[in-house]
Amino acid sequence: MTSHSLETLTAADFRDIKDRRFRLTTELPKNERQAAYEFELAEVTEAAGVNFAGFRKPFSVLFHGPERPVLPQAIYRLEHNQLGVLELFLVPLGPNEPTAPGERPTAMRYEATFG
Repeated sequence: MTSHSLETLTAADFRDIKDRRFRLTTELPKNERQAAYEFELAEVTEAAGVNFAGFRKPFSVLFHGPERPVLPQAIYRLEHNQLGVLELFLVPLGPNEPTAPGERPTAMRYEATFG
């Protein structure tokens, strides 16, 4: 599996695989064993404005992960067949919005930003 450099990834790289699944692995602090979760790439947002010569336009990606456990903000290893292994700083944003009145959230949202 090849890996892409975080410095060269663009919003277009992620838009091409929107709604696809990533595998996130992490060490759990209490029992110090590895845990794996499926995360889905839910949204790609490019910053408004122009990019500077030689720099990519800033963007963010939003992942949906399991509701529990809520992972703290940290650097996590994500794997995807097309992008390879990525070490991303993810920030939990809270549960996703239900699609209909009376429904419960179905996922926890996590964001990574690229400058």
